[in-house]
Amino acid sequence: MDLMELEKLIEKGESENIEFKKTTAQQRQGTKTVCSMLNNVGGFVFYGIDDKCKIIGQEVTTKTLEKLIAEHRLISPPVFLEIETVPVSEKLKVIVIKVVKKHGLFTYEDRAYLLHGPTTSIMPREEYENRLMEKLHSNQRWESEYAPEEVTIKNLDEEEIHATLQNGQQLGRIKPQKSIDTESILRGLKLIKDGRLLNAAIALYGKSDKIYSTFPQFSIKIARFRGNDRLAEFADNREYKDHAFGILRRAEYFLLDHMPIAGKVVPGKMKREDYPLYPPAAFREAIANSICHRDYTFVGGAVAIAMYNNSLEIINPGKFHFDITPKKLTLPHESKPWNPLIANAFYCSGIIESWGSGTLNILDSCKKNNNLPPRWEERSSCVLITFFPRAIKTRPESRLESRPESNKKTLSEKVLSSLNNGPLSASEIAENLGHKCISGGLRKILRKLLESGKVSLTIPNKKKSRLQKYLLNKSDNLPSAKL
Repeated sequence: MDLMELEKLIEKGESENIEFKKTTAQQRQGTKTVCSMLNNVGGFVFYGIDDKCKIIGQEVTTKTLEKLIAEHRLISPPVFLEIETVPVSEKLKVIVIKVVKKHGLFTYEDRAYLLHGPTTSIMPREEYENRLMEKLHSNQRWESEYAPEEVTIKNLDEEEIHATLQNGQQLGRIKPQKSIDTESILRGLKLIKDGRLLNAAIALYGKSDKIYSTFPQFSIKIARFRGNDRLAEFADNREYKDHAFGILRRAEYFLLDHMPIAGKVVPGKMKREDYPLYPPAAFREAIANSICHRDYTFVGGAVAIAMYNNSLEIINPGKFHFDITPKKLTLPHESKPWNPLIANAFYCSGIIESWGSGTLNILDSCKKNNNLPPRWEERSSCVLITFFPRAIKTRPESRLESRPESNKKTLSEKVLSSLNNGPLSASEIAENLGHKCISGGLRKILRKLLESGKVSLTIPNKKKSRLQKYLLNKSDNLPSAKL
């Protein structure tokens, strides 16, 4: 760096990434600033410039730099800093410390520091603890801790575990396994360590009163209010204790039961258009995200869903981590699930797609359904997403059509089309068709498709299994765009 480059760099004065010190006599305060920049976005600390942005320089000897480096060694964990000198006169120089943003939590003399504008201050305790949790997250997480010794595989939902394997293999997300016993599947999902179940296993598949009494946070609270806030009366209020997959299903069913769906026939089109108040794909993704990212250490915490007349809220205990902000969620971003083991099981099951695309899928679904973009925020140690109802167009609508069951051929084609993207349960097929429940006509169509061999069951030996799904046989794949 030469004098001209130095002048250009400092011309805007001090900021969160530019700090001036008159001389190295202020090196202790300067090192606090270095620490705060390591915990923030990086920057530059200059010795030989006063607080009025005037370059004055100072004499710099080998001893001067040795003392400065010795002060930097009090930063923990150790970090290498780039130090250079810029001559400003025959005898005087400016010392430039370049601070590059590092991942982790840094302290100086056993204290962490943060920058607020140009001011360096001690990091608040809550912020420090939050960053410490993130630093230790890769090795020390609630989900990767051992489950209580008294909890065994017998306390897990084995049918759900095998469904995860079947769905994962059909989607190409789990490689074929020689051993398909329950323990082998759990090992493949990294839910057993040293012969013991991990907390993630019981969060995903736990199903017994013993587990629910030990882990009351394995629950979901759902309510439909008659007004626009929680002061209004309940139209319906439920609390369910279940494992992660069960919680997701119960939430979906509740919302579909309470959500109005508008429908119309557009002139010139054979296919009826249905418009739910909130897009099911969006709120399903949001609920799945809340289960994957929530903080399970809050014993009294639970995923909560509140449906009002003018909005839908999905709330999960926890905070935004790893520098994620509501703004970043609306843009392409790297996803770092707070519970990667739980997120991996959801991914293998086909519930969520590649990590990082979930919030973008939510925005896309809302746009297609004519909903305003949802709002993410952090409130009282919880992360909250708020959906807004679909905008109603004021132009005259076409006449309403009877349910699609009246045209059996069209309904059959729609069922086959919906299965093009992978196996679905009867309720998921009904949801894709815009139905609030599984009608008798839909059941009849499914039976006919099974008899014709166009569709098969994912669990053929247990036809009435609650995890049963319908799979489109390869010879009957239909391009959905043509239906």
